[in-house]
Amino acid sequence: MLASAQCTGLRAPHSSIRPSTRGRVACSAVQRPQQLAAGALAGAAALHAAPALAAAEAMGQLADAGNLSLALGGGAAIAALGAALVITDPQKRRSEQMLQTGGDELEAVKSYFDTTGFERWNKIYGETDEVNKVQLDIRQGHAQTVDKVLRWLDEEGGVVGTTICDAGCGTGSLSIPLALKGATVSASDISSSMAGEAQRRYDATVAAGATPPKVAPKFETMDLESCSGRYHTVCCLDVMIHYPTDKMEGMVQHLASLADERLIISFAPNTLAYAILKRIGELFPGPSKATRAYLHKEDDVEAALAKAGFKVTKREMTATSFYFSRLLSAQRV
Repeated sequence: MLASAQCTGLRAPHSSIRPSTRGRVACSAVQRPQQLAAGALAGAAALHAAPALAAAEAMGQLADAGNLSLALGGGAAIAALGAALVITDPQKRRSEQMLQTGGDELEAVKSYFDTTGFERWNKIYGETDEVNKVQLDIRQGHAQTVDKVLRWLDEEGGVVGTTICDAGCGTGSLSIPLALKGATVSASDISSSMAGEAQRRYDATVAAGATPPKVAPKFETMDLESCSGRYHTVCCLDVMIHYPTDKMEGMVQHLASLADERLIISFAPNTLAYAILKRIGELFPGPSKATRAYLHKEDDVEAALAKAGFKVTKREMTATSFYFSRLLSAQRV
């Protein structure tokens, strides 16, 4: 679950030891290199005097009808803004957040998603109209990723009778439709609040008239590393954002050990443009935002999958104004 929004409220929580809640990620692109160049250079020049103000000014120049839409063109301009943002390292803020849990990132993520984070993401992934423009955009982006997974599975023959593990299930946005399509679903999340909400939503869906599957989905509270068993398919969406590069391969290896046939994962891609957009978001932390967010190079993720015995067979990108996620489906070879 990226994750992840306002570049780092992106359900940015999880951490170096991937707990299992989806991250929700952010920021994307329109074709406007000239605006990017102007905004980036303006931000770079002013940042030396007033970092936050300069970044806000840069974003203001790149805004379109209230949306943070940065063009992914003009490499020199991107580099200029990136260099300027380097001096605004958010590590100090992150370190202060970790003090509350004695430096235990896993515990920090769990605490976040059982309290403030749960309130925030439950609203984003719900149906309430009490969301702002950014939150609505993230909701729509995540829904697109889920829809792509469901479409892929339908194209490959459906999921009736198929065992599926949804690691980092969040509020059940993928688990519930999979179960209603006939899959035997084992879903888990590091947050008891999230897992409990997923169960509540499933029960409410059935009570509202949906035909229940032969085997009801099972929702449990556990971190990703504690997931066990063997499944035909393992899904893990918007979770890798909580793992640093040196932990990502271990995460992929563990998920692969659970999958007999297929592994479906999504992550925030590490490109120069997205890395800069993420840093911009970090300049404006809010009380409901998480601790850390990590981007990953697609080649590195694919190499980790190959090492685990899987070959990527499908890939798609979801990019809205405040959510970006690379989706891969891999088959065991």
